[in-house]
Amino acid sequence: MARAVKTRTKLTFTIIGWTIGFLIFFPILWTFLTSFKSEGTAIATPPQFLFFDWTLENYHEVQSRSDYGKHVMNSIVISVGSTLLGLLLAIPAAWAMAFSPTKRTKDILMWMLSTKMMPAVGVLVPLYLIFRDWGLLDTRIGLVAVLTMINLPIIVWMLYTYFKEIPGEILEAARMDGASLAKEIVYVLTPMAVPGIASTMLLNIILAWNEAFWTLNLTAANAAPLTAFIASYSSPEGLFWAKLSAASTMAIAPILVMGWFSQKQLVRGLTFGAVK
Repeated sequence: MARAVKTRTKLTFTIIGWTIGFLIFFPILWTFLTSFKSEGTAIATPPQFLFFDWTLENYHEVQSRSDYGKHVMNSIVISVGSTLLGLLLAIPAAWAMAFSPTKRTKDILMWMLSTKMMPAVGVLVPLYLIFRDWGLLDTRIGLVAVLTMINLPIIVWMLYTYFKEIPGEILEAARMDGASLAKEIVYVLTPMAVPGIASTMLLNIILAWNEAFWTLNLTAANAAPLTAFIASYSSPEGLFWAKLSAASTMAIAPILVMGWFSQKQLVRGLTFGAVK
């Protein structure tokens, strides 16, 4: 009896899990399918799911209208650059908070996290004026800087959580052996926290890749990433749903592939320290 109840419970949770997974994935599937429709079919009522005339016209037009390769390269440079710069700043900060805490450490962490709750539009005008005066508008360097600032609280929080799981005695032993502070961080702490650092890096790349507000307001053409590439298919005449779906599919494909191949490392990092 107990075994039958356990089996039914497991089956129920499995069905619920698959249902939730399908609901989350369905918008991506619908966007993918719409990218192969004509504009008329894309807005047809009732919507046509599979039985329609498939076409590659939208992809051809998107590629002929925009420099897709340039947008991809901008996204790679901006997301990877902001991630590496963020790690360079966050690792020492997280080390200090994890292994040399003060009575204000938790307050500082909460203050850093609170900055993520501020509406981005509230600081758009001053930041725009600063970027204009410093010549950073529509530049990769400018976007790397702003995305680093935006995601730095999350990076510090995640690394702080991972570093807290590392025994401090190991670092003390390294100091007794004569290791300097830099060597302690580079050769002792960092290798032990590789899963956590890797998952933090992957998550930050995804966040930077998907950032739209700042990329749309601080770029025009030269440094425009894939989020701006998608937005270019919205016009005063309306939305071109099929072409917009093709552009969206081309924009999310690289990050989806990266996430698929790195999911094991991401899960390992996110659960780092959960089981001892």
